Amino acid sequence: MTEREEIRAGLERGDTFTTIALSIGRAISTVSREVSGKSGRGSYRATEAHRHAGERARRPKPAMLVRGPLLDKVTEWLEQWWSPQEIARRLRIEFPDDRMMWVSHETIYHSLFVQGRGELRRELARCLRSGRAQRRQRGRLERGGGPIRDMVMISERPAEVEDRAVPGHWEGDLILGSNNRSAVGTLVERTTRFVMLLHLPDGREAVKVNAAIKAAIAELLAELVRSIIWDQGRELASHNQFSIDTGVAVYFCDPHSPWQRGSNENTNGLLRQYMPKGTDLGVHGGRTSNASLAV
Repeated sequence: MTEREEIRAGLERGDTFTTIALSIGRAISTVSREVSGKSGRGSYRATEAHRHAGERARRPKPAMLVRGPLLDKVTEWLEQWWSPQEIARRLRIEFPDDRMMWVSHETIYHSLFVQGRGELRRELARCLRSGRAQRRQRGRLERGGGPIRDMVMISERPAEVEDRAVPGHWEGDLILGSNNRSAVGTLVERTTRFVMLLHLPDGREAVKVNAAIKAAIAELLAELVRSIIWDQGRELASHNQFSIDTGVAVYFCDPHSPWQRGSNENTNGLLRQYMPKGTDLGVHGGRTSNASLAV
């Protein structure tokens, strides 16, 4: 309350947000949000702002997915194997003027996984593509094996890769089948989200993965294949030879950091609906596995 009184006094003096923030030891953005969320400079009242803040801070908050048309729509799409991200985005498209029909993908996940949060049927968790009934912690190491020689880490890739403004930077990984005896490679272009699947009928040794990637990118213009980001799986141990043959730079993610190739991780989750874990991925012929699609 004392800080809000200082903000009110500063506004009456005509002080800038920067001056007010320095006087109370807060970030400028904090002061800006405080004032903008309370009708702006001309209408800011410390007492009213403090009361509203107390109301918003009350816990527990009522869950959004309790009953009604929003719950019905989310349930319907989950049963059709839509991901929470797809549902959240589609709701904004179909109900652009009805914010009561908007919900974030995190809210959907919480309703599925957190005990006592909402009334989404617990069995709907089985409709998620991952098939898991609880969330896994991030930071896991996907595959073991010895270190790969001469790795160039993701921190050294060009700055243009990060903002996705320039096409031609890809993220790659393998989807493994039953007992790791079969595999399908996946490449996702970061800007367009264009996907190429790699047919690996003879195994996933480094030489065979190199050959599959080279075959996949052979039909593309050189400007559309500038770099590839991969995790530290041994299937790309021959990355130096691949770069010599193709002129394409290969960068490796940090250990325990699958989110550094997030587009590829999300795409693999979508593909698992059609290539489930515990199945033989070798049944997908080259014509199917080399198909390209945009997601």
